Amino acid sequence: MVAETVLRKTQLIHPLFIQEGNKLKTEISSMPDFFRFSPDLILKEIEESLKLGIQNFILFPQIEEKLKDKKATLSYKKNNLYLKMIQSMKKEFPDATIITDVAMDPYSSDGHDGFVENGKILNDESLVILGKMALAQAESGADILGPSDMMDGRVGYIRDILDKNGFSDVAIMSYTAKYASSFYGPFRDALGSAPKAGDKKTYQMDPRNAKEALLEAELDFQEGADYLMVKPALAYLDIIQSIKQNFPIPVVAYNVSGEYAMIKAAARLGWLDESKAMVESLIAIKRAGADIIITYFAKDFAKLNLT
Repeated sequence: MVAETVLRKTQLIHPLFIQEGNKLKTEISSMPDFFRFSPDLILKEIEESLKLGIQNFILFPQIEEKLKDKKATLSYKKNNLYLKMIQSMKKEFPDATIITDVAMDPYSSDGHDGFVENGKILNDESLVILGKMALAQAESGADILGPSDMMDGRVGYIRDILDKNGFSDVAIMSYTAKYASSFYGPFRDALGSAPKAGDKKTYQMDPRNAKEALLEAELDFQEGADYLMVKPALAYLDIIQSIKQNFPIPVVAYNVSGEYAMIKAAARLGWLDESKAMVESLIAIKRAGADIIITYFAKDFAKLNLT
C-alpha cells in the first residue's frame, strides 16, 4: 500500500529477434533462455506474451551476410524479412504496440550504425539511408520507430520525412543517451552485427560523460522525439534520473543483453536467486525514473504476477 515504486508489466517492452526460416527457435548462447525465432514462431511468442499481459514489442533482425552491403539497401527494400514481419504482426495483433529499430548495423557489410567511407562514419550521408528505412517501417505499420544509430540530427530528419508522407501519428523513441558500452556483446552475437573494423566510440557516448546526455536529450526533444531512451540501464541510473528530472516526455531505459546475461550466468552457477535479482534490478531502473523498460526479462517478470 505504501510502496514508493511500482513496476507494471504494461510498462515493459519485450525484444524479439527474427531469423529467416520456418519453425525455427534458436537459443542465443550468450543469452540463456532467449531465442531467435522464424516469422511463424514470433507470432506464437507474441500471442504467449499478450496472454501474460505484455503488450509492447521491439523487433530486431538477423540478416544473412550475403544480403548486406555498404549502404544497407536491404533495410528499405519492399517485402524484406523485417518489413514483412511488421506487417504480419500488425495484421495478427492490431492492439499490440510494435516498435522498430532504425540503424544500419544489421544490414551493413561494415557492421556500423552509419555509412562508412575510408574508415570514417559519415553522419549526413547516413541520414538519407536512415530516412528511407524509417519511412519503409512506417509504411509497414510500425507504431513507434527507434532510431538507435546516434547520428546527429536524425530525429528531426526522420520526423520531417514521416510528417511529409502522412505518418504524423507514428512516434519516435530516440536512443538519446546510448553509451559506448561493453554490455552489448550478447546482443551483437544474437544479430551478428559487430563492427568489422574499429568500434562505435566515435558516435556513441563516452561512459565518463553525464552532462553530454542532457545535451543529447535537449537536441532530440527539440527535434520532435516522443520518448527519450538511456542505454544501458543499470550502469547509468544517474543518467535516467537526470533526464527524467529535466524533460516532460516519457523516459525509456534499455536493460541490455549484458545486464541480462550477468544475472542468468550467476543464477546458473547458484550465486544469485534469479527471480529476486531480476525484480530488484528492474525496480532500481524504475525507481531511477524510467517510465518504460525494454528488457529480456519481460516475460519472466510477467509470470511472477506481481502487478
